[in-house]
Amino acid sequence: MSEPSAITETILRASGLFSGETAARIVENRAANPGMSLLEAVMRYGGNVREDEFLKKTGEYLGLEYVDASQARPTPETLAMLPAATVFQCAALPLRMEGGKLCVAVSDPFSSAVEDGLRLAAGCPVKLALATREEIDKAIKKHYGVGAAVIEKMIEDGRYAVDDDSASISKIDVAEMGEEASIVKFVNQIIAEADRQGATDIHVEPMETELRIRYRIDGMLHKVDVPPQLNRLKSAIISRIKVMANLDIAEKRLPMDGRIGIRIGGEDIDIRVSTMPTAWGESVSLRLLAKAGNFVKMCDLGFNERDFAVVDKIIRRPNGIFLVTGPTGSGKSTSLYSFLHEVNTMDVRILTAEDPIEYQMEGINQVQMNADIGMTFARALRAFLRQDPDKIMVGEIRDRETAEIAINASLTGHMVFSTLHTNDAAGAFPRLTDMGVEPFLIASAVAGVMGQRLTRRLCPKCRREVPLDRKYYTLKTPPAKDTVFEPQGCDACSHGYKGRRALFEVLEVDEDIESSIVRRENATQIRQLALQKGMKTLREDGWDKVFKGVTSVKEIMRVTEDE
Repeated sequence: MSEPSAITETILRASGLFSGETAARIVENRAANPGMSLLEAVMRYGGNVREDEFLKKTGEYLGLEYVDASQARPTPETLAMLPAATVFQCAALPLRMEGGKLCVAVSDPFSSAVEDGLRLAAGCPVKLALATREEIDKAIKKHYGVGAAVIEKMIEDGRYAVDDDSASISKIDVAEMGEEASIVKFVNQIIAEADRQGATDIHVEPMETELRIRYRIDGMLHKVDVPPQLNRLKSAIISRIKVMANLDIAEKRLPMDGRIGIRIGGEDIDIRVSTMPTAWGESVSLRLLAKAGNFVKMCDLGFNERDFAVVDKIIRRPNGIFLVTGPTGSGKSTSLYSFLHEVNTMDVRILTAEDPIEYQMEGINQVQMNADIGMTFARALRAFLRQDPDKIMVGEIRDRETAEIAINASLTGHMVFSTLHTNDAAGAFPRLTDMGVEPFLIASAVAGVMGQRLTRRLCPKCRREVPLDRKYYTLKTPPAKDTVFEPQGCDACSHGYKGRRALFEVLEVDEDIESSIVRRENATQIRQLALQKGMKTLREDGWDKVFKGVTSVKEIMRVTEDE
């Protein structure tokens, strides 16, 4: 039962944060919405007052302690005082035992029902403390694990007290468990939490004593806090994912691939699913792709002035091939989409052959490859040439046939964009030669090659400035500054980093480099020639971004090769 309006107004006035008019507006709107808590009303109708500010002032008035839930370190015994279901339902974090009372952090201390519910669940008196809802939610997930309430209920119901050996569960049992509402809810929570944290991949990995779940965020893997009982449910969880992806749940001996289409927060997410049999069960990898691409504009990719001018000139050519190189997960597709977005006008016809179509772009004809029915890059490219295109994008040049058709397309008046897996820009030419393409054709067709890597971006809120290590003063070019930034870590980021930024090296093919290619010179010789003509290496571009405070020295050393 909520406190009377008079008490509410007294609390608001006592905080000293609201004018009489604002306090009256909060009370009035809350009265019109009986289900709304005081905190919700303050956040919605109280102007620019911060939640932590209001809770601190309210705590002073009510004699309640304000705590930073992110710094709380409750013991396992304290956490066990409250069931996970109660913790999630009441948004309450047990902190410590104090004089026979359980101290619990809440964000809304005004509901007597919450206090009564916590006292009954704990079986002892409770003492309330205040913390922001966001910090409490994060701390609950950290200490109890994602989906703890769901897992706890399933274990209590006794439906999943099964032998850990998945071979002992019949096909019918697994099918039922894959469809059971609680398992569905848990899998949905794992996917939704991954999307909230900005993860690109989810890995569900059965181990001997646990079911490990990891998210790939900004290119790095992070373990997800999950309840320890999860290992008992691994067969059901993996079966549910396979059901969602329309895969055969009875087949556990072969790798399988599938897709899941879901909607999270009004946004369509396409998930690629891959299963692999391992010693302790099936390992499942999920790649999350947003269907409505939030395209990065070319001007926001992070090019230096010289590279931007060269790339802009190449992508607007009427013919030629522009290759983007780098390992898997280095952002090649994002760069290609930004180039297509730049040249996507009403008078330009663009066709793409992709495997898979990662983002759907308006105004472009995108074709999905399907090797099972013979729809390969080479076959799509042949068909494209009869479709009157101006620009063509091929997801990847993997073999001689695709390479030769792409070169033929460029020599007959089309601009072709594609990717190659090589370590640097100069390595693209020997790679094409190794595929069996004649060097004189490569020299005539390729207009430029761009190598790239992704480096994690420093969090602007918590990065700290430190002196540059003296050992780096031996660089070819003197350091631009004697200080750099390092990661520190805060609530707004992941271990001091938030988001990623690309490093580039852009090699433009001119007459001298054409001659070098025809002479079959190796990648090192072509690279040296390109450097003489002004190309910056990946590491040099990385150092520029280090001195601008974009990333750290450790990051560029991790993602680039020593020169």
